[in-house]
Order: sequence, then structure tokens, then C-alpha cells
Amino acid sequence: MARARNKRSDDGRPAGRGARRGQAAAEAVVEPVDGGLAELLPDRERARAWTLLIDGAPQSYVDLDDPAYLSFEYQRRLGHVIDLVAPPGKPVHAVHLGGGALTLARYTAATRPRSTQQVVERDAALVQLVRRELPLDPNARIRVRSTDAREGLAKVPDDWADLVIADVFSGARTPAHLTSVEFVAEVRRVVNSGGVYAANLADGPPLAHLRGQIATVAAAFPELALVADPTVLRGKRFGNAVLVASGQPLPVAELTRRAASDPHPGRVEHGRQLTDFSGGAAPVTDAAAVASPAPPPSVFR
Repeated sequence: MARARNKRSDDGRPAGRGARRGQAAAEAVVEPVDGGLAELLPDRERARAWTLLIDGAPQSYVDLDDPAYLSFEYQRRLGHVIDLVAPPGKPVHAVHLGGGALTLARYTAATRPRSTQQVVERDAALVQLVRRELPLDPNARIRVRSTDAREGLAKVPDDWADLVIADVFSGARTPAHLTSVEFVAEVRRVVNSGGVYAANLADGPPLAHLRGQIATVAAAFPELALVADPTVLRGKRFGNAVLVASGQPLPVAELTRRAASDPHPGRVEHGRQLTDFSGGAAPVTDAAAVASPAPPPSVFR
């Protein structure tokens, strides 16, 4: 789930359906998938760029001509994490829980050629739609599995991943079973000793879900950082936050610099400030887990 940030829109929908001069106008693609009604809407200002929505909620933005271009705020922040997980250009082993239009897998393949990636996307019909309408680079080492994120993660070998990204939404909510200490323990099993886990979280005031997720991830990983719009951190509006975790110290200074230089600057909390922000929240277990809160209708207007 994302609050989109295209050139002329902040509600997840591209500015229009036109095309560059001399090119035929692209048409929207609308069809049902397992998770609801999928829409692929063309961006008039980028010739082969598309926004994916499910039941009206923005999920992904992809530019087939420039897969390193990230439009959504949270995807840019996850892009920074990908860039910092290892030396520039070095191939990585990555697991993406939640596929959408495969934006971040494409980004990783473009910026780190020869990376080996596994994408776990439960919605098989969505995978077929994306493969058909937004085909992957045939040279990219991206394997897509159509299964539940937690079930797919269980099949990944111990210590295999340099990077695990969780960006799973059913409609606009993260399923409950992907918010617990048991789930995060499985992530920790898969991430190698120097690897990184990054999760796209969505919450609004009073930020109880976000605080609970910080405590939950902290139960498995000793090093954490949180990147979000300052207004989201202050509980002024509903939005996305990227939680980053590792068994080793994180590149907080560089992450802070990159987040601050984005078109929509983000703030990074870590250390004592992040502990204070979590407010003594308790880790979430499978027995008590609930889905993330639904966004208010105004988020997508």
C-alpha cells in the first residue's frame, strides 16, 4: 500500500492517459485478480510507466524503460536500503515478500546485475497479469513463487539472504500472520549474519501498530532504524514507514542523508530515539496478532 508520488499526483493515480508526442496513447488495463480488481494505469509523462492499483489502493509503480526509477516514497526508501546493503553494484541474494508489479525486484536487477532474487506473491492471477503486461527482463535472475509469504519464506534456506523485503498487503492491510515475533524469527533465520531486513509498514494515529512492529522486530534483531515522513512519525496523518533491521550496525548516517535528500524528505529514527518512539510497546505474537489498520478513504483521494 502506498501513497503515490507521481509528478502531478499524490493519490496513486498517474497524471493522465496520454502519450509522448508521436506515440499512440496507452490504454488502461483492468481485470479481476485473486485479491480484487487490478488496474494498470499508464503515466502520460513516461512512455512505458504504469501504476498498479488493487481495489483502488496504489500498490506499485513501474517504468519499463527505467526500472531504477522509483516513484512512491516508500519504494524510494526501500531503494536506499537496497543500495546500502552491500558495496555498490555487488550482486545480492534477495527475498521479496509481496510482489505487486515487481518494482523492487526490477530495481535490484537493474542496479545490481547478476543478483539472485526470489519473489513470493500469493496472488497468482496478479503475477500472470504483471508478467503479461509488464514483462521482466529475461536476463534478470528473478524467480516468482505464487504462495503465501510466510509459507514461501519457510522454503528459503538458512542464512541465504543478504536482504529480505516485506511489502505485503491484502488490499491496503498487512495480514496478521506477517506481523508477529514468530514471523520475524523466520526472517532472522533466512537473513545471513551481515544481512538486512526491511519492512514497509502503514499506520496512522495513534501509531499503535507501528510501535508494536518496532518491538516485534527488536525481539529478533539488535539493530533497527525507522524511515518515514515526519508528519507520519508525529501522528498527523496515515502513511508508510520503512523499518530496517540487521544483526550488524546499520549505515544510519548514509540512510539519513539519502532520506533527507528525497523529493519528499524522510526522517530516520534509531537508537534511543527509536526506543523512546516505540513507547514501551510489547512484541506481537501469533496468538494476539491482527492485521494492520485500514487507511482512511481520504488517503487515496
